[in-house]
Amino acid sequence: MKLGLGSYAFRWSIGIKGLQPAQPMTAMEVLEIAHQHGLSLVQYADNLPLDRLTVEEHLALRARADSYGMALELGTQSFDAEELARYIPIGERIGSKILRVALDAEDALIPVPELAAQIRELLPDGKRAGLRFAIENHFNYPSPRMVELLDAVADDALGVCLDVANSICAGEWPMTTVKMLAPYTINLHLKDYEITPDPYGVGFRIHGTPLSEGRAEIEEILATLAHCPDDMSVILEHWLPQSDDMEATRQMEHVWLGRTVAAAKRLVPGKHQA
Repeated sequence: MKLGLGSYAFRWSIGIKGLQPAQPMTAMEVLEIAHQHGLSLVQYADNLPLDRLTVEEHLALRARADSYGMALELGTQSFDAEELARYIPIGERIGSKILRVALDAEDALIPVPELAAQIRELLPDGKRAGLRFAIENHFNYPSPRMVELLDAVADDALGVCLDVANSICAGEWPMTTVKMLAPYTINLHLKDYEITPDPYGVGFRIHGTPLSEGRAEIEEILATLAHCPDDMSVILEHWLPQSDDMEATRQMEHVWLGRTVAAAKRLVPGKHQA
């Protein structure tokens, strides 16, 4: 498996919603950080949308990645046929093999046959660009519905970007999600989390940790995915909570990434140096 950096590992340094740093981290800076950690690729998600860059910037990004022997991957949030059609040539331009699409609550409102038909229409253009679509299990798109969608499309160019923790929000225990989606998985988002009880006994809180420091059953997850190709990308993310000091939070993203990368290189099989 090839270890990569997901842009959501730097959600606070890139900026999200109303929390914007004075100088947001750029796509090139994310690539440089991944290279410094000896990772094989970068996956740019919707928090760092590459459609806002120029063609020249796309080509410069790919040239830098090529010089490091690294790959680039592309991602969007929610299904939007027009946006995906716009992203396919960007994916081809940067040499991406994956176009990740995170399905969420609004996508769950679209009947499966209708969504399957829309996806099926885009697959030929994706194939010509050398892309496979990887739909990600997100917070409010249940895994059984994802399986129904995948089976309805029934095309090798469509698979799953498996996130090991997102579907907790959809009422699924992580290993239930992993086992259900493993047969369709072509891309992996690896993160860790902890569940802590409220000090007053009013429920509990799920929060992120660096990899191998929480509850995620990493070894069992990887064993369940042992059938996946050796070159499948494993994208490292984390759920670092914000603090009152956002500058300190942004610095902590680097600390957490260092701990996560060290754990991933120990736990994930494969040669991870780019």
